[in-house]
Amino acid sequence: MKKVFKKILHFIYSLRVQVLLVLLVISLIPLYFISTSIINVYNNHIINQRAEELKRYGTIISNLIISKGYLLKPYDSSVDTEISEIAEIYNGRILVADENLKIIKDTYNLENNKLVISSEVIKCFSGNEENFTVDLGNYIQITMPIIDSSTQTIKGALIMSFSKSNINLISEKVTDNINFLVAIIAIIIILIAVLYSFFITIPLNRIATSINGISEGNMDVKLDIHGYEEVKSISNSFNTMIDVIQDQEASRQEFVSNVSHELKTPLASVKVLADSLISDEDTPVEMYREFMGDINNEIERMTDIVNDLLSMVRLEKKSAKMQVVNTNINEMLERLIKRFRPIAKDRKIDLIYESFRPVTADIDEVKLSIAINNLFENAIKYNYDGGWVKISLNADHKYFYVTVQDSGVGIPEELQEKIFERFYRVDKARSRETGGTGLGLAITRKIILLHNGVIKVHSIEKEGTTFTIRIPLSYSSAVSEVETVEAPKTPETEVKLDEKL
Repeated sequence: MKKVFKKILHFIYSLRVQVLLVLLVISLIPLYFISTSIINVYNNHIINQRAEELKRYGTIISNLIISKGYLLKPYDSSVDTEISEIAEIYNGRILVADENLKIIKDTYNLENNKLVISSEVIKCFSGNEENFTVDLGNYIQITMPIIDSSTQTIKGALIMSFSKSNINLISEKVTDNINFLVAIIAIIIILIAVLYSFFITIPLNRIATSINGISEGNMDVKLDIHGYEEVKSISNSFNTMIDVIQDQEASRQEFVSNVSHELKTPLASVKVLADSLISDEDTPVEMYREFMGDINNEIERMTDIVNDLLSMVRLEKKSAKMQVVNTNINEMLERLIKRFRPIAKDRKIDLIYESFRPVTADIDEVKLSIAINNLFENAIKYNYDGGWVKISLNADHKYFYVTVQDSGVGIPEELQEKIFERFYRVDKARSRETGGTGLGLAITRKIILLHNGVIKVHSIEKEGTTFTIRIPLSYSSAVSEVETVEAPKTPETEVKLDEKL
């Protein structure tokens, strides 16, 4: 019983039924009221038209009665004939009363010489209105004063009662015709509503079918739905979502492949070295130490890869918390640069730091330090001996900017868009020599995005690379903007390249 009830509810609350009901309500109810109003207006028009005809005949009879002196001598055949013919034509009854309220003529010959006591007759003699029309259901009664036009005095009253049977017959025929027409229109409306409710849900059903296909693992689904703009928009959004899912799946597979490859290489090296040591029982101590040192280096490399992978996983999580604190950016950069001074000194690389104003901002200092630390490390690793690295800090009313510029090997223009991908290396051989995991810039970019910032790169091969970071001074959870980053113009008194920190 519950299943049946749920099916009924599901049917009632389906879009097709809801659209059908709405169309029927907004079309059939107004149609009913319009048809009813037309019938009522038509009936009132017929009745009013018949009443106006009777009033005109009443005026003719009234003038004939005055001209013939019928009220004084109610025996004029021409007046009697006129009154009787009009009463017969309209299947009614006509009474003529004099100024004493005495009935001097009754076409039914039932009330002759009797007094007529009627509020309408009394009102006629009071002169309030010229005539009074009363609808008595099957009859219309019109009461009119008989006025002597020469003296403008009321000499009597004319009471006319006429049957509405003919009017009712005409009204019934018209009503039947209107109802028949309304029924046809209603049937057409119902058919159109049913078809419309059916066709309007076809695109949505196709989308639902496509989504079910995706849930079953079919990722090659594409929609090409035409029609309503809203449905086209849903179709386009659906296709965009599929593209994103496909890109994510491809990225996931590539990521797994890259991780496997990156871990497989040092593991293979460790195995080869270990097998060499095991197979050669008389291995000299010096060679043994050399092989063990190589094994240790490979283990450290795998450790770095695992640590970077863990960092990526933590940053990818939506639940990754930002420990945002208002921080002095100048002091943070000075601490980071201080760590790299010995490394740079060994390769005779000059570190130049310029700050154009004190800057404080809401940041997660630990995460942002990792991001900038990666940029500093790359600027030194991929530099020439005797080169230089320039770090600058500036800010405007809304953002602060960190620029890391080096005189190193540079990045080919066609590869600059790929350097933020996980495990991507411009020169794999060089990266392995310097110990890179291929995850540093991917981690850096993710951290910048978590700060709602933007990172851009500009590089010329064999001349150097410049990374520019823009981060809001005030932390906001809004989605980071994707736009060109332009650092504010620096003062004319720029620090020279040979200036040491």
